[in-house]
Amino acid sequence: MPGTYFFISLRRAAAPILIILSAAAATACNGPETASTHTPSGAPAPAASPAPPDDPRFKDMMFIPGGVLLMGAEDEMPFEAPVHEVRLDSFWIDKYEVTVAEFQRFVEAAGYRTEAEKFGWSGVFDAKTGMWTRVDGADWRRPDGPSSKSAPDEPVTQVSWNDAAAYAKWAGKRLPTEAEWEYAARGGLTGKRYIWGDELRPDGRPAANWWQGRFPAYNTGEDGYLGRAPAGKFPPNGYGLYDMTGNVWEWCSDWFDPDYYSRSPRDNPQGPDEGEERAMRGGSWLCSENFCTNFRPAARSHATPDSGLNNLGFRCVRSSR
Repeated sequence: MPGTYFFISLRRAAAPILIILSAAAATACNGPETASTHTPSGAPAPAASPAPPDDPRFKDMMFIPGGVLLMGAEDEMPFEAPVHEVRLDSFWIDKYEVTVAEFQRFVEAAGYRTEAEKFGWSGVFDAKTGMWTRVDGADWRRPDGPSSKSAPDEPVTQVSWNDAAAYAKWAGKRLPTEAEWEYAARGGLTGKRYIWGDELRPDGRPAANWWQGRFPAYNTGEDGYLGRAPAGKFPPNGYGLYDMTGNVWEWCSDWFDPDYYSRSPRDNPQGPDEGEERAMRGGSWLCSENFCTNFRPAARSHATPDSGLNNLGFRCVRSSR
């Protein structure tokens, strides 16, 4: 079991505290313009997509043809195993993580207030102290606290699962299942450790926004960013999807269950019928080689549905029929 892993959960109803756990202590826990057109080494060409319907809801979505996925990993966290075969129908998925500008349109159109705004605080990782903390006034407009301001082209953060689901419904979409998310993230590659292959630094440089250096002591910023990056600044995967690794975690529709893979149905698994926490995928700018190697497509994490964090966002999907 390489490295150290963590998950973050804000259990607001129970107590206003931020919980950080490591696997060493509890192994059961846990469109924008692009700056580069480089395709990661070993990745297939983007999937051929049918023309999107004449519907604005399909803008900046990619068609993912149905197929079979070998889901999970055998040599990582226990809840990433066993590797099992699932079959998925075709679907459409957002090319990018939902941005601040897109979320603002929803807020203005629907008169929506996020849970962080209602609570008056949210969870913020402070890179200066290397600690997670409760910050009054942190929300999607001010993800790092009252003195911060989110950029329109960066992924929206400080949105709970409930907020993300509300946006998806308004947009005529839904949140992806864990199986759909992993299938799309792998971009047509089978059994690879990363979405671009087996090397963390293809061509000798980071291909995603993650923490280079020793977490939490220092971040070298080798990838060009010390925090969130604008959406779409790193190479796409084989399906033409951006930021499926790093930048911000992404909510999935599933309830989280560490043992679900052992009983998952083969066809279009939807996750458990109930639970206390929702699944998250993709890792974030806080994932590092020494602490959280969740910049892998098989990596899973989880948080309570009312959690908001400054490294947690989402993207949406639509069924093909």
